[in-house]
Amino acid sequence: MLDIKYIREYPDKVKENLEKKNRSDKSFLVDDILKLDEDYRALIKIVNDLKHQRNKITENIKQEKIKGNDTSDLILEAKELPGKIKEKDEELKALKLELLKLQNQIPNIVSPETPLGKDESENKEIEMYGEIVKKDFKIKHHGEILEKLNVLDLDSARENSGKGFYYLKGDLALLNNALIRYAQDIFAKKGYTFILPPLMINKQACDGVIDFEFFRDMVYKIENEDLYLIGTSEHPLIAMFINKVIPEENLPIKLYGFSSCFRKEIGAHGLDERGLFRLHQFDKVEQVVICKPDESIQIFDELKNNTVDLFKSLGLPTRVLELCTGDLGDHKYRQVDIEVFSPRKNDFIEVGSCSNLTEAQAIGLNIKVKNKQSEKYYAHTLNNTGIATQRALVAIVENFQTEKGTIKVPDVLVPYMYGKEEIEVNPSFF
Repeated sequence: MLDIKYIREYPDKVKENLEKKNRSDKSFLVDDILKLDEDYRALIKIVNDLKHQRNKITENIKQEKIKGNDTSDLILEAKELPGKIKEKDEELKALKLELLKLQNQIPNIVSPETPLGKDESENKEIEMYGEIVKKDFKIKHHGEILEKLNVLDLDSARENSGKGFYYLKGDLALLNNALIRYAQDIFAKKGYTFILPPLMINKQACDGVIDFEFFRDMVYKIENEDLYLIGTSEHPLIAMFINKVIPEENLPIKLYGFSSCFRKEIGAHGLDERGLFRLHQFDKVEQVVICKPDESIQIFDELKNNTVDLFKSLGLPTRVLELCTGDLGDHKYRQVDIEVFSPRKNDFIEVGSCSNLTEAQAIGLNIKVKNKQSEKYYAHTLNNTGIATQRALVAIVENFQTEKGTIKVPDVLVPYMYGKEEIEVNPSFF
């Protein structure tokens, strides 16, 4: 959400930004907001005048009683004011809700680095790391090789939970855990604070954190409860700060959280449906930062590099895509996707994203900062996928499988695998 002050002061810039986002048909909303804002401020003046009048009459009644004068007319006038004030307050509340509804339809201002484009086909590669080495044997689909190694059970999960769920067994479960612990070690050493968040949040938190499309298409609701399963730990992490005023000297606040995540959407039908790439449940180590406005551009690069360096250290060819205006979410100032190479597809697959939301998210959540002069302003917020382990497993299986059908463990993960260097057939009967 854009600050109403910004819309009021720079309506032409807001309309220009809508054009960049291919939403010039929504330009009329800016004019509607300005008119509604004008009505809202005029109504605030009326309410304040009524309250001032009430206070003045109350004082007059007190003074006239001291003098021994008749106050019946003043009392009668005073009795009429609470009803008028209540009526105008209700109008004010309704106007505010209408104004916020319109503000929510205005996207955040995009960064200068964001290329113009209509959709994801016009995203730009801005960084590339690692060498793509072609194998001299046919690369097997990750689901096929993992089931043959008896470390992935999709059929039992389908019977018990439905499509989009899984059982990780033996060394694959250990490898998933190794990725989590490795990422956590990296972020802890960089000075981020670990948070283990709740896996459910209420509607108020959802409204502030999640945009409508994500909410409608992806989030699971708990029946008969004001609770929703989280789609990423970003949601409860940032929701910790709803309506908080943070002392400026405490910034930046750098967090990382681990959680299982839950989403309704699942990928296209076909070969990739049977596997770990698109799921209803997955594990993720997420990073969230709350900072001053003059820090967010630098912190964005730091967050992005955290994930890039992690995947580079795993020995996976990695690239960074700059999202264009047509593919950028409405809350976001800038976003890059981190992708790794898929030998089977001979293309890159997304494994994470990094976003700077500037003050847009903080406005919706009312997260403010107070400086030493007691002045308050909205914080900037950022989030970054440290690692989504199931997608990382897909990348490792494709890049580290051997001709004999085993999987080499990336060197940096061997200590987290209790010294195991290769995943072979799980001998257990189940």
